[in-house]
Amino acid sequence: MGLKDSFGHSGATPAHSTGPRAAVQGLRNRPHAKVLIIGGGINGVGTFRDLALQGVDVALVERGDYCQGASGASSHMIHGGIRYLENGEFRLVRESVVERNRLLRIAPHYVKPLQTTIPIFSTFSGVLSAPLRFLTHKQHGKPKERGAFLIKLGLSMYDSFSRDGGSVPRHQFRGRKRALAELPQLHPGIKYAATYFDASVHNPERLTLDVLQDGEKAGQVSGGPESSTARASNYLALHSLGGAATKPGTTGSGTTVQLRDELTGELFDFTADVIVNTTGAWVDLTNEAMGAASAFMGGTKGSHIVLDHPGLLEACHGREIFFEHTDGRIVLIYPMGDRVLVGTTDVLADMSKDAVCTEEEIEYFFDLIGHVFPDITVQRDQIVYTFSGVRPLPRHDATQPGFVSRDYRIERRTPATGAPGAGTAVVLSLVGGKWTTFRALAEHMANDVLAELGMERKVSTAKLAIGGGAGFPEDDAGIQKWIKAHMGAGRDADRTAVLLTRYGTRADDVIRYLDAGPDRLLRSTRELSVRELEFMARNEQIGHLIDVLVRRTSLAFRGLVTGELLVEVADVLSAPLGWDAAAKADEIQRAREVLERFHGVQIHSLVA
Repeated sequence: MGLKDSFGHSGATPAHSTGPRAAVQGLRNRPHAKVLIIGGGINGVGTFRDLALQGVDVALVERGDYCQGASGASSHMIHGGIRYLENGEFRLVRESVVERNRLLRIAPHYVKPLQTTIPIFSTFSGVLSAPLRFLTHKQHGKPKERGAFLIKLGLSMYDSFSRDGGSVPRHQFRGRKRALAELPQLHPGIKYAATYFDASVHNPERLTLDVLQDGEKAGQVSGGPESSTARASNYLALHSLGGAATKPGTTGSGTTVQLRDELTGELFDFTADVIVNTTGAWVDLTNEAMGAASAFMGGTKGSHIVLDHPGLLEACHGREIFFEHTDGRIVLIYPMGDRVLVGTTDVLADMSKDAVCTEEEIEYFFDLIGHVFPDITVQRDQIVYTFSGVRPLPRHDATQPGFVSRDYRIERRTPATGAPGAGTAVVLSLVGGKWTTFRALAEHMANDVLAELGMERKVSTAKLAIGGGAGFPEDDAGIQKWIKAHMGAGRDADRTAVLLTRYGTRADDVIRYLDAGPDRLLRSTRELSVRELEFMARNEQIGHLIDVLVRRTSLAFRGLVTGELLVEVADVLSAPLGWDAAAKADEIQRAREVLERFHGVQIHSLVA
């Protein structure tokens, strides 16, 4: 059975053919690992890193690009989940707050404190309905907003979870007059405003790459990619259980699966003793393909829009505005650089359709902005990017989407006996999981895998810096000092700051590569150079042009992709990635289609 590719289409014909990739070749040359992880979102990649650090022979495959699914379609928040208290998920909230504080320390290059304000329109509203919601996990009757009493209670509990090792200030309450003095464009009908701190991650895709590269580095040994004990490849999909030549009883220990290179269409067999399924909303489809049928998942779709709106940006005053909309849905507005992110919806996902932001959802976002900023008008042409993803939530039957647990669990299965390639491997499936808790979740999953293998944990990741977070400057003065020390010929402060923001202290490696040969900035953007694109092609497993625009940089997110940029980036990548003229044209067309279909971005003209 074939699975759909990351855009929801059946993977029958590759976009174009390309030469052998080192990551795939390393898996083909040694087609076995003790553990095979299927799914390259943050939870799969986190588990890969943890197992590699324990010395486990581990491989990871991802059918699209890393962080392409739900991990790349998040609200970009690292948060404790204050609203989960209402569902009684105290364990999850406590773990989330602890992990939020931890990520601020071990990934400071990407995870930053986020001041958050809740506009409050009543004092005691919701006091009677809240216990009923808590007990039944359902909304009864017309939603009643949560008043100051309930929010104060929740924030006090939230603060208590942060006492051990917390690094953010405690919450504060403001009356109407003082709240409007701080945020004058808030709705004049508010009674209070509560302000507290969570955190945000402005580069979730690059944080995922850092975690992945940490794992690869932990498994490096002499002898080439196939000798490494930590191997990973994107654009490599699970195609079926067993290979074309697999016969029952010939696989020995473990299970044989057939993998498909999504860039070339080539198939090859791979065996593993333990299989970890971290494919998110597609967990059940992946299990079905492996003969370990399950019915674990019931995801919901969440959409967001990104606005180029100076007025709304100014109104936020550097804060996230986090509040309850009129339908009871918790929503958010917050600045990210010079853009404003607005989200999110929570509707049942139809897995047979693409997850895209609809016109109805856009109207909902405009309405929620007006709910707290009534004097601010938003136009369609101020939307520079939209994105949607399917949350990997557990099957929830009659439970309303907003009340479905955001906690996670790990399910153990074995492939159907007698099936070709079934062997004796155990399949561990991740059900649920959220960005904030990925490190703790990976630790949990890795411990379960170690138990299956009869191994002991060697290393804790609790205090281990992630990638470019190691040695990252502690304050603005330190950042300016770093930038000044790394400026060079043709590289000014702004360009150096871009590199530090994009890579953290791993920018040291990038700068060494840039300085090793002649370089120039692209004509279409000052945020990329020719040699930086070559560095990405050599070191970051770029499979398609769109990977650079959406996941290796934030250019698409900020609405900065032009026809000229598409052509220029494709021109530079053609040599290191082996694209001929036809392949380059295919890549440009594919990028245009993805941006339009999934992100609402129209590229009207190309410059040859």
